[in-house]
Amino acid sequence: MTTLKIGDKAPNFSANDQDGNLHTLENYKGKKLVVFFYPKANTPGCTAEACDLRDNFERFQASNYALLGVSADNAKAQSNFKNKFSFPFPLLADEDKSVIQDFGVWGPKKFMGKEYDGIHRTTFIIDESGIIVDIISEVKTKEHTSQILK
Repeated sequence: MTTLKIGDKAPNFSANDQDGNLHTLENYKGKKLVVFFYPKANTPGCTAEACDLRDNFERFQASNYALLGVSADNAKAQSNFKNKFSFPFPLLADEDKSVIQDFGVWGPKKFMGKEYDGIHRTTFIIDESGIIVDIISEVKTKEHTSQILK
């Protein structure tokens, strides 16, 4: 789906989180960054994925990682999702899909025999200098931490 490859410079994204705080790639210079794209807040797979990352958040912090979740949900939906499950990381409300399209994770999907356009669950791992060092497109929602911190 994505045209980005390992070794590419990460897109210089800019979007607001659930509280209206602006996040850009530049904000994370000097830190490793996990940007995980998920289809919709409060759905079973997205909840399992985000809760797995939440439950292992200290492991990410110990390895100098910041985490950012991204979906096309509005700020209120992202805020409800974050508060309901006590996520310690921001969730970007990418309603105009600019970050989603910058990373190339929007496109045709199939579900129960129907085709539609949507977000492909994909995670990008970006190093301290903004270079993509891993792309996970086959996300195991309940074991996502182990896919990232191999």
